[in-house]
Formats: sequence, C-alpha cells, structure tokens
Amino acid sequence: MCAIPFLRPRDLVVSKAGQSGTEKQQDLQESIAAHYQTLYHLAVEKAKSLVENDKKIKEQEEASHSSLPIIMTGHLTTVGASTSDSVREIYIGTLDAFPADQFPPADYIALGHIHRSQKVAKTEHIRYSGSPIALSFDESQQQKSVFMVEFDGPGLNSVTAIDVPCFQQMASLKGDLASIEEQLNTLVISNDSGGVHQSDTIWLDIEIQSQEYLSDLQPRIESMCEGKPVEVLLIRRQKIINKGLSAIEEKQQLHELSTRDVFQRRLNQEEWLDDDSLAKKQRLELYFSQVEQELLDAE
Repeated sequence: MCAIPFLRPRDLVVSKAGQSGTEKQQDLQESIAAHYQTLYHLAVEKAKSLVENDKKIKEQEEASHSSLPIIMTGHLTTVGASTSDSVREIYIGTLDAFPADQFPPADYIALGHIHRSQKVAKTEHIRYSGSPIALSFDESQQQKSVFMVEFDGPGLNSVTAIDVPCFQQMASLKGDLASIEEQLNTLVISNDSGGVHQSDTIWLDIEIQSQEYLSDLQPRIESMCEGKPVEVLLIRRQKIINKGLSAIEEKQQLHELSTRDVFQRRLNQEEWLDDDSLAKKQRLELYFSQVEQELLDAE
C-alpha cells in the first residue's frame, strides 16, 4: 500500500530563473510521475520480500501467488476529471491536471480531491470514489458511494460501488419569487409523499432571477418558508453581466487598473442583499478610503 498524500510543488521542484509557465508545469508533472514510479518500485520489492518470507514461515515450496496487489493513493486532479463547485484547483498556475498515463502500473489507484465518483481515463483500476457527503449544492442530486475493491492475488477482481445514505437533504431553487414559491411547495409535497419525516429539514440555496432590486427580499423568502421543514442557507441574486463591459474588462491588464478599481471589482463580486450587508459594504468602502489616504499621506 502506497499512501501518497497531496504533493506540494515546493517539495518536488525548485524554481529556476527564466523558466516559462509551460516549463514549470512540465517539471512538476515529471516530478509527480517520478515520485509515483519510485514508490511503486519500492512497493513491488517489498511485496516480493513478503511473499518470500511467507514461503519460509509456512515451509511451502511455492506461494499461492507470485506477488501481492500494489495499491496506491493520490490527492490531485487528473486529466478529464469532472469536478463540482466545492472542488478547488490545487495546482493553480503550475499544473492543470495530471495525465493518467503517467501513473505506474499499480493494481489499483484510489484518488481523492474530486467529489464525483468516476473512473479515470475509462480504466477500471484508477478511480475517484468521490466524497461520501454532498459538499456543495450542485452535488445534492448525486448518489454518493464508496468502493469495495477485491483482488485475486495481485490482479484486480472486482470494484463494487456501495451507496452512502443521504443524511441531510439539500436543494437549489432558481427563478423569480413566484417560481421559487411554487418550487418550494412542490419540494415539500414530494418529500412528504416520499416518506420523508416532517421533522427532517431541507437545506436550501435560493437564486433569485429578477431585474427588480427587491429590498424586502429576505423577509419575503422567510415568509414563504415559514412552517415548512426547510432552512435557507443561501440567498443570492442571479448576476446579470453586461457583455460589452465584460469584454472590455477582460482585455484590461492589472497594471492598467488603479488600486481602487481592483477593490471595487472585488466588492462587485459579492451579493449585497439586505440592509446589514449593505452597511457592511459601506464600512469596507470607508475603511479602504481611510487606508488609501494614510498611504498617500505617508508618501
């Protein structure tokens, strides 16, 4: 068993002056591949040693199998893996994804980091089992599972998915207020008819698709949910992007923006839905102005 954790770039490669981004990515990929190959060969030798010792102990002429299965783990993104909203890129700026053909010929490679259960490169022996629970609302409709892996000597015999029960219901509702209310009622009715106990609480992510500002949005949502077995964890507005402005912004480079431009764009990425959040935004703008002025005075 080769239990390999997340491999940090700084532990594998040394930055070299003048390297391009592509060269850095290639160095990291080669270093990860070399690390796996080294541990695989050590595991093969260890497996052979264990088999030989087993022969001596049992005083048998031949072991029942010539070797033991080599199982490896990994915490990384592979090429073609399907991700979800809660998955962070773990090699930002250095390695987009690791090619599956760079793994050594282990009997089974169990990977983590990607939350969707899936095979890698259509292989039986390289898989993500996925997270055992939903870690974001876009995972709420996925059937979570774990894998039971069986071997016949060193060879992979079978991989069986074992479903994990859902202990916390989650749902995403999108639309205008009328549509949200209709979806909410349908959700509660379907859960009641499906045998869900009335005391079970459904976590909700609500995205409002409306051109209106709706200053009383939160109280209206709370009124809709009153008396229902739901808990609203997130209320957000659909972001309506001005395509013309977006195209102009994408062409701008960081050095073309002022510090205030960067700060304001970061604020614009948040949702300021109620009086409390708007007050928070105003405080942040005030604090930024104070710091900005202090820096100017210090020059």
